Amino acid sequence: MFRNYRADRAYIIAEIGGNFTTVDQAIRLIDEAKATGVDAVKLQTYRAETLSTRGAIFDMENTGVTSQFELFQRYEVDESVHEEVFKYAEAQGLDWFSSPSHQSDVDLLERCGVGAHKVGSDDAVNLPLLRYLANTGKPIILSTGMCTLDEVRESVGAIQEQSDSRIILLHAVTSYPTHPENVNLGAMQSLMREFPGLDVGYSDHTLTPVACLCAVAMGARAIERHFTYDKNADGPDHMLSADPDEMKWLVDAIRAFEIMRGSGVKEPAASERVTRINNRKSIVLERDMKAGDVISEADIAVKRPGTGIYPKHLEDVIGRKAASDLKADTVLQWSNLA
Repeated sequence: MFRNYRADRAYIIAEIGGNFTTVDQAIRLIDEAKATGVDAVKLQTYRAETLSTRGAIFDMENTGVTSQFELFQRYEVDESVHEEVFKYAEAQGLDWFSSPSHQSDVDLLERCGVGAHKVGSDDAVNLPLLRYLANTGKPIILSTGMCTLDEVRESVGAIQEQSDSRIILLHAVTSYPTHPENVNLGAMQSLMREFPGLDVGYSDHTLTPVACLCAVAMGARAIERHFTYDKNADGPDHMLSADPDEMKWLVDAIRAFEIMRGSGVKEPAASERVTRINNRKSIVLERDMKAGDVISEADIAVKRPGTGIYPKHLEDVIGRKAASDLKADTVLQWSNLA
């Protein structure tokens, strides 16, 4: 479903699609993901027959040169597996949804009762599929890898013309893995400026969690990162996936940042109430003075604590008279002056 998306914090998605072929493997991934504190798990829903021609090839760092059709055949999962995996994720209190690659995949996911749909970057400009998804009325999380801004505008427009489905845009780079020089998190902020009415986030394919944390610090409302129980497991996506320790670090770091971000109001923190007094400075006497003595610049200094007259009033103190006998090191109060 789609219940854990909240306005007051980043939504963290563990992408497990492509990293399992059996229910037992998926359950292990869900258990591990739950323990890290993520909000949702996401699958990939496709059939090789409707996704790829037999002649299509991958030529990426994580796959090498290989047949797309054969790779997709190896990792496609049927409807019964979807149902069991989704049921288990629901029981763990996680949101669950998937990326369909064809209208028939959408139908399968609708039968499973998903609460949202995720669109992979490969379908970001597949307007017929986007319109089909919009007709479900469910929220659409749209990855925008390989897209120009004009293409994103067109895709958003196609969805909005069809329905009022909630749209969450994700900046992404479709390189597996994505190296730092290609991440371009500034493009995520460009999407924020271009679509101020939509939530914007980041879908990550880098080798570390750093980009995800940076994205949240730059305003990302949702984060998607591939997740595995073992980076060395068989399959092309494990190498660029977060393992449980890495994902736990990321979730904890994001939640810590959200606390650190605060209200944005520049004012003393509650924890500064005592230090604001003890660590600030006041005007103090450098020598003993008698009642009626005129205070000169040489008679005073600026020292801690901040319990007396603030240094900004230094010129106002010079030339005033002592109202009573005062000892050196006295922290001056206005009542000490005549």
